[in-house]
Amino acid sequence: MKTKINENTLELVVGDITEQETDAIVNAANGSLLGGGGVDGAIHHAAGRAMLEECKKIRMEKLNGEELPAGEAVITKGHDLPADYVIHTVGPVWNDGSDGEEGKLAGCYRNALHLAVENGVTSISFPSISTGVYRFPIEKASVVALQAVVDFLEKHSFGYVAFTLFSDHDYRIYEAAMNRILQEENR
Repeated sequence: MKTKINENTLELVVGDITEQETDAIVNAANGSLLGGGGVDGAIHHAAGRAMLEECKKIRMEKLNGEELPAGEAVITKGHDLPADYVIHTVGPVWNDGSDGEEGKLAGCYRNALHLAVENGVTSISFPSISTGVYRFPIEKASVVALQAVVDFLEKHSFGYVAFTLFSDHDYRIYEAAMNRILQEENR
């Protein structure tokens, strides 16, 4: 599914985010920035050891050895990936919605897009952040994610944004959310 928002393009695709040829891909990172499972592990594996070393440096120099907080984002080179950059953002762990999870998740997308603009990125691929081991219900996450991106694209000239989804099931959920959001925007 592809739509135009002002002069920007927003597209949903099923695929492997490590193979996307956008200027940047977004990593659903853990706070340590040192790799993990799921999307994070796949991106670290595909990018190679140099990205891990760059993440260690960011953690020590920019984060004073602390973990990256949920909703925040940092950028590294893409190293062995087709993308020039990887934007690492930490999604919130779902706790029944009682810990500001939706706001933190929206922050992941907004902060990644702002960091992309600061670095001259005009095309970006997002995964479905927090919907794996962090247990954020994908039906809620898709609405939060798409609304954050649509709001950004309505206000900024960016270029191309893709949601690279893991499965047809995930795609259908995002497609339904996108249709609802676009209908509401046209009212």
